[in-house]
Amino acid sequence: MTRLFLIRHGESVAQVEQFVSGHDTCRGLSDLGRRQAEALRDRLARTKEIQADVVLTSILPRAIETAQIIAPAIGGGDALQDCDLCEIHAGEAEGLTWVEFGEKYERGDGWDPNQPAAPGGESWYGFGERVARALERYTAEHSGKTIVAVVHGGIVEHAVSKYLDLDAAHNRPGHLINTSITELVYEENQFRAGPPRWVLQRFNDAAHVLDLPASSR
Repeated sequence: MTRLFLIRHGESVAQVEQFVSGHDTCRGLSDLGRRQAEALRDRLARTKEIQADVVLTSILPRAIETAQIIAPAIGGGDALQDCDLCEIHAGEAEGLTWVEFGEKYERGDGWDPNQPAAPGGESWYGFGERVARALERYTAEHSGKTIVAVVHGGIVEHAVSKYLDLDAAHNRPGHLINTSITELVYEENQFRAGPPRWVLQRFNDAAHVLDLPASSR
């Protein structure tokens, strides 16, 4: 059985300061983000609910830091860093505040998931294709194992859409809580009729941060 755990990073400095961050501007976790990651680590050390065979993360500091903090509780060795697991590439919008982004790039005639929000960036659907290719590669390479990917909200959204066969633009699953756990399992037909399929076991599980302040976004 292949198990895929998708963990959103802790609250980032970019969330607190409300700017669009990417390869050149991500400044890692906020103080609260580190506390969230530590709370997740402590939970996983106590429950042993995730024992990783392989750990993945993006190349963005907020995801790398989160993976490093929870590493002692899940095993799996050092996280493999891959840009294909980064959040949507923002192009020329990177570094702008959310207000500046809205003033400069938001269109009055609505959002088009086929078009980048800013020059040099990715469209929502293009981003989803990148995520799908990466997940297909890793789940094939590590078939039958437990994979933990410490990633970003957009990655989790696209993974859920891909494996549940949902339209990534019109069936978005909702806000992902920082350091939440989403779990997908590849079920073979040992105990039921029908072909093998991916099943969503849990989504946005963030019980470990209930006693902490809410993230900025």
